[in-house]
Amino acid sequence: QVQLVESGGGLVQPGGSLKLSCTASGNIFSIDTMAWFRRAPGEQRKLVAIIRRNASADYADSVRGRFAISRGNAENTVYLQMNSLKPEDTAVYSCSANGVRTLEDGPSRYWGQGTQVTVSS
Repeated sequence: QVQLVESGGGLVQPGGSLKLSCTASGNIFSIDTMAWFRRAPGEQRKLVAIIRRNASADYADSVRGRFAISRGNAENTVYLQMNSLKPEDTAVYSCSANGVRTLEDGPSRYWGQGTQVTVSS
């Protein structure tokens, strides 16, 4: 059973920084892409950033230049460094792993439970 666990959320003032972490556990052979999504109150979940196995990454226009996604050396960990945070960045941030291959299953997608990020003075 694959599980994704996020950490690093919290309350930060506008202009501050936070770093989110997400680790996938289980009998994982490989993961194609890992991504961060967020859902603000009253809104649909939206893609924030995605990173591929070759380390190429894409970002939502609203966070490009402020956020940076990276993968750990073990490739089952993904980080989201968030700088110059704004109140509109307030949301539940969820980690997603896509194209996960394990002993039991072919390529599948998994989600973490999410971590709250609140930007407020």
